Amino acid sequence: MTPLLQITMSSLIITSWWWLQATCTARQLVFDVRDFGAVADGQTDNSKAFERAWAKACAAPGRAAVVVPAAGGGGGGGGGYLLHPVVFRGPCKGFVEVRVAGVVRAPAGLDAFRGYHEWINFAGIDGLLVTGGGTFDGRGASSWHLNDCPWKPDCVPPPSSIKLGSVRNATITGVTSLDSKFFHVTIVGSHDVEVSHVSIRAPRDSPNTDGVHIQGSTGVRITDTAVATGDDCVSVGPGSADVTVSGVSCGPGHGISVGSLGRSPGEADVRRLRVSNCTIAGTANGVRIKTWRGGQRSSAAAAAAAAVSGLVFEDIVMRRVRNPIIIDQEYCPYLSCHHQSERRPSVVRISDVKFRNIRGVSATQVAVKLSCSAASPCRGVELRDIDLRYVRRGVATVSRCANVAGGVAGGTLVPPPCI
Repeated sequence: MTPLLQITMSSLIITSWWWLQATCTARQLVFDVRDFGAVADGQTDNSKAFERAWAKACAAPGRAAVVVPAAGGGGGGGGGYLLHPVVFRGPCKGFVEVRVAGVVRAPAGLDAFRGYHEWINFAGIDGLLVTGGGTFDGRGASSWHLNDCPWKPDCVPPPSSIKLGSVRNATITGVTSLDSKFFHVTIVGSHDVEVSHVSIRAPRDSPNTDGVHIQGSTGVRITDTAVATGDDCVSVGPGSADVTVSGVSCGPGHGISVGSLGRSPGEADVRRLRVSNCTIAGTANGVRIKTWRGGQRSSAAAAAAAAVSGLVFEDIVMRRVRNPIIIDQEYCPYLSCHHQSERRPSVVRISDVKFRNIRGVSATQVAVKLSCSAASPCRGVELRDIDLRYVRRGVATVSRCANVAGGVAGGTLVPPPCI
């Protein structure tokens, strides 16, 4: 055997050995919840089995997967995997994938959630993928009537379905979130998160079922996702920056919102949000910025109030949408709003907001409403290439503005601008 042939044979042996090692390792890094006792019968609480599978995957180096198979094929029935509240906690040794092909169901009632604010909580993880084509069924219909948050300021909110808390480098893709008891997906204190190709659904009259809520997070991308709920399709809360919302189909629901802001002192700013290439249909609002009236009493508190700046809403189609473009700095949905102390103007500062190439049909005659604060007028608002026609033929849409300190308007403008 020639030296060259010997080297070639040695290389082939080494390569084959590494391939076999990688194959075995890959097999070892898959943790099927059924192997830890999970049963898809719709009755057995599988939270301990899921937690054990997560613990193994989290402790594994490299890339591990927690697998939730579809029912059948040994899954144990067609009722789905009943799952009581769980916390999947990091840090982990490597990247973890949660591959859900089956249906994971929450408890129908609220008793199981005592002491929990979420159903499924991913916490303190760097490197996470949630995927697999399956469904997270929050089973909210049995408890929506118990939710008094729409009219009671000091309510105790029901649990959200999925929370990403203090998570980095995370993706949720290719799954469905159904009938959450409260928010579907919350992203809090997290960075570099993507939600893409996700279906989020709840009835039009389901309260507070926001699709994706973002707060205190940066580098969040919501893309190519369909949201049909009873509240905001996407809501961007205090402390959010560098957020992209693109290719979202929204409706029914309350539209795509920044806020509400200014309810609590010391809230952080919202900066650099871009909403583009979205379709909004049959919603109570289109693109909205909402801040609470009843601002802080002291001048020092007012100076420290949150600011909203660097927002772009562009290339958006409206289909029979109420209030397609709205800045609402008089937001207050409770009976207490009639109290004199709640009539003070909002102190949230809004500036550098651009509305561009927004077109379609408005379900309200007032298609553009910029209701800014007398205490802190909006500055740097741009309206460009707006074409919003009223649903009633022969009746023109109108704009209404209050406390807008200048602005820029250009291109096609229907209705005529008020800035």
